Amino acid sequence: MSDELKDDQATDLDDVEAVAVDADAEDEVSDDETGSDDGEESALDQEGDAAADYLEELMDIVDLDGDIDTYVEGDRAHVSIVTDSQTLVGKNGEVLDALQELARLAVLTETGRRSRLILDVAGYRDKRRQELLIMTREAVTEVQTSGEPVRLPAMNPFERKIVHDAVAAAGLTSESEGVEPQRRVVVSAK
Repeated sequence: MSDELKDDQATDLDDVEAVAVDADAEDEVSDDETGSDDGEESALDQEGDAAADYLEELMDIVDLDGDIDTYVEGDRAHVSIVTDSQTLVGKNGEVLDALQELARLAVLTETGRRSRLILDVAGYRDKRRQELLIMTREAVTEVQTSGEPVRLPAMNPFERKIVHDAVAAAGLTSESEGVEPQRRVVVSAK
């Protein structure tokens, strides 16, 4: 190999390394500009983005319309499909629960990390949260009046968590009993 050819290759390699260094510097600047110094938040954003990509592909395959929003709240990524269709919700949110698990698996496949993301479709989870809070207030009132425990209908883990939090905020105790899918919350006095 001639010395001239070696010099050209070395120059080309130097140019590639310089571009790579510049790209790394730009990445650092963009992280600083966004104020994203929290690795946890970045990981949660990645979860939301991975789930959104998966769900967007799925919606294209089944030819459903909707917009996908992602955000981070607390220690969880949230993905919301804004649509008028209830197809992706299903009876009692069963299709929604299945889609949430599929989205979590897509995140695991892409990132190598388990995800606790929450998926909502057509505002179903928000509406259901309000229904559960009303049901919980009624149960709390009944327990306070009668002193007897109140057993609520079977719920999925997401719903039970909402009820447990509301019962604790009211100063009573609650526990889950039974086996999925018939697991339920029992509200009782302290």
